[in-house]
Amino acid sequence: MFRAGAGALESVRKHGFAAERIGTFAGASGGAKWLVLSQLDRVVLEKIVPRLEAPVHLLGSSIGAWRFACYAQRDPLDAIRRFEDAYFEQSYSDRPDRAEISAKSREILDHVIGPGGVRDILTHPVLRTHVMTVRSRHLMASDIPLVLSAGLLATAACNLLSRRTLGLFFERALISDTRDRPPFHAPRGFPMQRVALSADNLKEAIIASGSIPMVLLGVRDIPGAKRGVYRDGGIIDYHLDLPQSDAGRMTLYLHFYDRITPGWFDKKISWRRPDPANIDDTILISPSEEFVRRLPHGKIPDRSDFINLSTDERVRAWRGAVAACEELADEFNEVLEKDALAARLQPFR
Repeated sequence: MFRAGAGALESVRKHGFAAERIGTFAGASGGAKWLVLSQLDRVVLEKIVPRLEAPVHLLGSSIGAWRFACYAQRDPLDAIRRFEDAYFEQSYSDRPDRAEISAKSREILDHVIGPGGVRDILTHPVLRTHVMTVRSRHLMASDIPLVLSAGLLATAACNLLSRRTLGLFFERALISDTRDRPPFHAPRGFPMQRVALSADNLKEAIIASGSIPMVLLGVRDIPGAKRGVYRDGGIIDYHLDLPQSDAGRMTLYLHFYDRITPGWFDKKISWRRPDPANIDDTILISPSEEFVRRLPHGKIPDRSDFINLSTDERVRAWRGAVAACEELADEFNEVLEKDALAARLQPFR
């Protein structure tokens, strides 16, 4: 599926698609769902990234930040391959606790980043990496399961009344390449601290951005940031409902779905929609529902596979899903080669 905001739709239909106009890549939270994007990531890295004009911002929360840690390395295709392999083969004890899962996440990240990855990311000549996480407040700052569970229930209840109430429990923390100011430098709606991305905090920021409450431990005291416990950036910015594009430039957004859900607690709130102004110049590319039905088990990989499938079944299903997604990559390649995006774009739902 190819969807776009009103501004991007008009621009591409009038002038065609030009990679040189991309100013931002957006990457959502979603855990194992990222596996349906890895073939599309390869197309972007081979066909689009070499044509970009600096600066181009990488805005990621949770698994989006992990993907973009691959994009900004010297050999991004090899980094994607390492990420896939490590992600496929992760395994745990019969009843893993948060400490075990957190340790495995750090092990995977070390493998993905490799010995020179931090330097590559911080000095990339074109790409600017920005990691969205949240600093926890009140009950959500605890890692005691009972207290944390109570905090999650309170957060969910308040969010049902108003998304703005998330600010009572969390503070946005944008850990950011400071060489150029991104369009999402000062988004409205929630308090936000801005932290300079550095060699000391890059890995901690990425781990924090994917630290799902009750699944992984929060990350304490990220270097350069306020003291506190940092968690999954998707709690507030699940699918990144914040200004994505600078004036005159567009955002390219590879996504698991053809719709954008603002926050993690909004997944079952069907009426909660993104601000159209935030995605006006965004082009979103996603698998269709018909394609997803043809994947192993008829769905996109997700965390439930760790519970519902044996390790061998899970790995087989995930590898099968990635292999099947070569079809998406072929289609995307064809659209780019034939300059056919204008004919394929549809407005956001």
